[in-house]
Amino acid sequence: MTPRLQVIRAALVLAFVVCLTLLLQLILISPLQHNAAQGAAFAQFRAQLALGTAPIGPSDANGHELAQGTPVALLEIPSIGLKEVVGQGTASNTLFKGPGHRRDTPLPGQVGSSVIFGRKGAFGGPFSDIDDLTAGALISVTTGQGAFTYHVLDVRREGDVAPAAPAAGTARLLLVTAAGSAFLPSGVLRVDADLDGRAVVGPDPLVTAAALPAEERVMAGDERTLWALALWLQLLIGVTLGAVWAWHRWGRAQAWVVFLPPLFLVGLFTSGEAVRLLPNLL
Repeated sequence: MTPRLQVIRAALVLAFVVCLTLLLQLILISPLQHNAAQGAAFAQFRAQLALGTAPIGPSDANGHELAQGTPVALLEIPSIGLKEVVGQGTASNTLFKGPGHRRDTPLPGQVGSSVIFGRKGAFGGPFSDIDDLTAGALISVTTGQGAFTYHVLDVRREGDVAPAAPAAGTARLLLVTAAGSAFLPSGVLRVDADLDGRAVVGPDPLVTAAALPAEERVMAGDERTLWALALWLQLLIGVTLGAVWAWHRWGRAQAWVVFLPPLFLVGLFTSGEAVRLLPNLL
């Protein structure tokens, strides 16, 4: 086999492994990760509610800023069967675990407009059905300050007119996800809902809209761990080259027996880092 054919074979094997493991990550593995993360978050948040230690703002009881992913609310929409623990932050890796609270907005139930991001398809697709909501549908949110009920105003897509700003001293909830099909977004979909009853007062956010990191904005990917992706990709290339060499030296059957498990394992770690680059609402 000529060196050129070896390079072509290695490139084809590499592309096959990356595509296959990326599909497995998005379609099969990510829902399992989401379910496990939600189970742990629900147990943690329920215990905090029982002890009266659930967060009521961007900082914990000791004054330390909440870590990304810290449970801050329980979101329930009975009409579409949604029940999810909401974590703090909206970066791509935070939304692996479930919906995320945008850090430059107050927590649900508090005066002002609260914003929650959720994925459309990957990692359980918790917001996959919010486009089915209709005006008047009820949304329940439980936080460290109590239980709150919102009623839906409308479902908005790109170009639709936003409702009038909420009145002073009231609370609004904005749910945000990708529009279109699950893995081929065509824009952003938003659901506006107003609080029924009196809003509570909470601490001001520690982050302003202008200072919110780029990876926590609408349809943003997270490039902070590109170095990890580069390392895994280098290892995957090395294993692929070894597989092609073994194919030439040992034969096809022997090469696949020895190298298929490490190719699959390293490919999964590589694709696991790659999905962080995809839009956080996907």
